[in-house]
Amino acid sequence: MSTEENKALVPRLIEAFHTGNLAIVDEIIATDFVLHDTALPVEIRGIEGVKQWISVFRTAFPDLRLTILDLVAEGDKVAKHFTLSGTHKGDFMGIPPTGKQATLPVAISIYRMTGGKIAELWMAYNALPMMQQLGVIPTP
Repeated sequence: MSTEENKALVPRLIEAFHTGNLAIVDEIIATDFVLHDTALPVEIRGIEGVKQWISVFRTAFPDLRLTILDLVAEGDKVAKHFTLSGTHKGDFMGIPPTGKQATLPVAISIYRMTGGKIAELWMAYNALPMMQQLGVIPTP
């Protein structure tokens, strides 16, 4: 696939987060997909793992919005610089709903594509500001 075709897969995944349309996952995620997230204790694997990951975020932040700031592609990789925001209305990784608006101000992810699908994803971000906004961690 071309770099432009690879780049086009990223907004499709974001669409699944925004709409909850999990059929998109079947279309764009490889069966052997792996998510490496610095904040998670385990890797997320496969199509069903991605569906569960999206459902957890949509339950916790029903108005979740991911905003792409930069999207760069080379070869089979796509890098995304983005922000994430939403209102905490459901349980999130053991944190009961706070009703507060929170923003993850800076996040970076790198996707590896294969056969027209997303095969691997690495995510790195600083969740501290978001946890402070939710009141889970005190602000100094």
